[in-house]
Amino acid sequence: MTEQAEAVDSRVHDTQITDIQSAVAELPAVAKINEPKIITFGCRLNSYESEVMRGHAKAAGMTNAVIINTCAVTAEAERQARQTIRRARRENPDAQVIVTGCAAQISPGTYAAMPEVDRVLGNEEKLKAESFGLDQSERVVVNDIMSVTETAAHLIHGYEERTRAFVQVQQGCNHRCTFCIIPFGRGNNRSVPIGEIVKQVRVLVENGVAEIVFTGVDITDYGKDLPGQPSLGQMARRLLALVPELKRLRLSSVDPVEVDADILRLLAEEERLMPHLHVSLQAGDDMILKRMKRRHLRADAVAFCERVRALRPNVVFGADIIAGFPTETDEMFENSLRAIDDCGLTYLHVFPYSPRPGTPAARMPQVPGGLRKERAARLRARGAQREEQFLLSRIGSTAQVLVEKDGFGRSEHFAPVILPDGHAGPAGDVGKILPIGIIGLRNSQLVGAPGA
Repeated sequence: MTEQAEAVDSRVHDTQITDIQSAVAELPAVAKINEPKIITFGCRLNSYESEVMRGHAKAAGMTNAVIINTCAVTAEAERQARQTIRRARRENPDAQVIVTGCAAQISPGTYAAMPEVDRVLGNEEKLKAESFGLDQSERVVVNDIMSVTETAAHLIHGYEERTRAFVQVQQGCNHRCTFCIIPFGRGNNRSVPIGEIVKQVRVLVENGVAEIVFTGVDITDYGKDLPGQPSLGQMARRLLALVPELKRLRLSSVDPVEVDADILRLLAEEERLMPHLHVSLQAGDDMILKRMKRRHLRADAVAFCERVRALRPNVVFGADIIAGFPTETDEMFENSLRAIDDCGLTYLHVFPYSPRPGTPAARMPQVPGGLRKERAARLRARGAQREEQFLLSRIGSTAQVLVEKDGFGRSEHFAPVILPDGHAGPAGDVGKILPIGIIGLRNSQLVGAPGA
């Protein structure tokens, strides 16, 4: 599972837990909500599915409802979801509160027992239009996710952001990492047929989206369940050929030992595939990786980064790292810390290990909580140093910046770029890719001026 750690990241390689407190604070207290308010926790896939739900709810004429799309990747993600549910009910006593997502799929009874909750929908049910129709007599509608064998395509015409869109290419995971509960929320691997992906991307591009981000639970496992077993790279190559108007394609998390030869060739030859990969690393110590039941060893991750960098010298890497996995010694931790430099990582997504009931890792000897947090802090500090080094190295260069709003955009490396007062592009530039000369660094964001 390659996106299991992304529930607490604030970037788009990203994923968001959306800013939960501000999201709930935006809910109009007591007054009726004119259209459903959706609060999204977790990965890019949840963000995509929230847009699907938004379309279904609007088509059904649903009003005065709060839909909370939960994440189950950590205990903290679930705690924050429950907190948000309670606050949403306090501030909107007359609204219908619907809970869905991975946490609801795995533990529907927990959320059904909350007095604040009106309905619980499973991960399959939340994507069905009928779940938002007039017949809402069933309070808990959660199917056995392991019985689902196909993933239906859902046509989204655009995102509120209008510049970047997530497109689901697969769903579920066939692997069983010892720390991960997500396969029990998402089911087994199911891929979206290439033709459906092309159709979705065409619609988004026609509606002004400049960048597509492939999303799923384990995108490098794409195609193994489809006729002919097309790989992720083969699918991406066909998409780029069939939709030449697409300006940018970005991948979400990749497993370093599952990246196929076509992806490597695209990285070397196709400028529209962004030079930014997020690696599902998880640890830099071989014994810990084996106990996690990962499919790579430390040397595999280092070799992957070196190979990609040889093909695309300007590439940057992000990575997920778990701090304080059960049985992790000081020496094992130091191996993970050194892996940041050995792999040449730029963006880190770090979180302390969180035991999930029912997973094998939860039964292993645990590292004390305080030590987990201490190790996570050290990893984040090193990550912050690496990120600052990269951003400083961009000063004096020209970035190709996708303008997301007046005065702000992101480069091909997903680095944030500020267009300062007097240099901000007009609102009409939103959605355009502009050459921006980088002239400084401010608050971990590049400062640029238009023109190369």
